[in-house]
Amino acid sequence: MIKKVAVGTMAFAALGTLIFGRDAVSYARTGFTSARAAIRSEVPIEFEIDRARQEVEQLLPDVRKSMHVIAEEQVEVEALKKSLERKELAMESQEEAILSLTSDLKSGDSRFVYAGHSYTQHEVEKDLTERFNRFKIAEDTVKSERALLAAKEKALTTHRSTLESMLSQKKGLELELERLDARVRTIASRKQINSLEIDDSQLNRAKTLISTIEKRLDIEDTVLASEGDFNGLIPVEQEAEETENIALKVDQYFSKTGDLKVVAK
Repeated sequence: MIKKVAVGTMAFAALGTLIFGRDAVSYARTGFTSARAAIRSEVPIEFEIDRARQEVEQLLPDVRKSMHVIAEEQVEVEALKKSLERKELAMESQEEAILSLTSDLKSGDSRFVYAGHSYTQHEVEKDLTERFNRFKIAEDTVKSERALLAAKEKALTTHRSTLESMLSQKKGLELELERLDARVRTIASRKQINSLEIDDSQLNRAKTLISTIEKRLDIEDTVLASEGDFNGLIPVEQEAEETENIALKVDQYFSKTGDLKVVAK
């Protein structure tokens, strides 16, 4: 399988060289760059934000490592300070002793008593020589340690500043990611609102029904207004019924048929 892929790749490269000539590599590189840009453009923004957030989180190991280094340097600086304090106190004591022995030798005495013991001039000179040599060595050592302490304090200050800057930048990146995340949510909400289609058919049906009811009520009001409501009033508009005169009606009936015939009893 690998052999087939290798052969296919070589064949494709040979074909590209045949078609494009010397520009084949340039075409291939440009095509790869364009394809990579196209793929990146298709990656969701939310995914990219999550990826950036993971990149920021990857700073934590470096932060912890820096804090550990600073803690070690702090301990070393404190220990070196205490060591220098002890050595400086010892040097002060030795300096007093050296000056005292020097003063005693200048007196011209041949014997000297220290802490209940007697020493000859030669013994005092020998002790003074040893003390003085040790003092100079200690002095050089203190000078070197002072320089070392200054360098360590400077490095500690630099590392603290670097750590503070790293923490500040990490916090700034986190805030920036929160801002981007909020912006993505806002844009997503706007897209959702813009694509939202409101179904107003039910609303229109309700409006139509209310309008129909309104029209029917208007018609009922109009009919009542035209007819009027006269119930309960005196019916002066009705004509009084005339009393029927039966005798007159009989006379009128028979007068039409001729003279009246009187029937004798």
